[in-house]
Amino acid sequence: MRRRWLSLISGYLIGAVFASVLGAEKIVIKGSDTLGAKLIPILAEEFKSQHPEVSFEIAAEGSTTGIAAIINGTADIGMSSRDITKSELRKAEAEGVEIVQHIVAYDGVAVVVNAANPIDGLRRRQIEQIFSGSVDDWSAVGGEPGKISVYTRNTASGTHSDFKRLTMRRRDYTQNAQVLAGNEQIASEVAANPNGIGYVGLIYADSPGLKALTVDGLALSSVVADKDDYPLSRPTYLYTRGSPSGALQEFIIFVNGKTGQNIISREGFLAAH
Repeated sequence: MRRRWLSLISGYLIGAVFASVLGAEKIVIKGSDTLGAKLIPILAEEFKSQHPEVSFEIAAEGSTTGIAAIINGTADIGMSSRDITKSELRKAEAEGVEIVQHIVAYDGVAVVVNAANPIDGLRRRQIEQIFSGSVDDWSAVGGEPGKISVYTRNTASGTHSDFKRLTMRRRDYTQNAQVLAGNEQIASEVAANPNGIGYVGLIYADSPGLKALTVDGLALSSVVADKDDYPLSRPTYLYTRGSPSGALQEFIIFVNGKTGQNIISREGFLAAH
């Protein structure tokens, strides 16, 4: 028995030495819920199956947190569903940090209502009016009478700012909006509220109890056929501090390679390459 335990311990030590030699490494990824809730963990698991010496720590708390983490050095990759801002670039420059942007996929933002809502589509002007609070009853946009319940993402979300840019001419959201942390929360609340309306990433648009509206007459499926057709399409990004190297570089190459892009397409995004 003692010999068996010695053999097991020796095997463990040899394995640890080999892991060290192979460059065991942890990649810390923070940021966008759109990317980090499902897609990036799936890509990470597939990458780990080919590189067992690499581990991942993933936190999906919003695009703003991901870019901030890259600037302050608490993450290796910052996930973002929006472009980096000029103020963020100035902050990075002040800290002596070079930010490198990697486009990994294209996403479509879906305007969603409860599946029982008779409305099938809205114009962007109507969307702006609803989310800014100028219109607060469904009868004003051709629906059944009822007070509209608006659901939005919080300010750390890249989808929050992208939706404002794409549909609201940067007007502020109504003060009556219910602010939620992620796509899943908005999908769940709208599915439970016959008068609800919100916005979610492409892969959440077919969640149970939801209906994705056409926008300016175009369906969300347009983004799959041509990312330039659907009016609420946008690129998504991974940000790094300078050009990546080692396991980090290998992961970025994997994501942008054939296997990674096939996974991206399979999971409901539009491949970037």
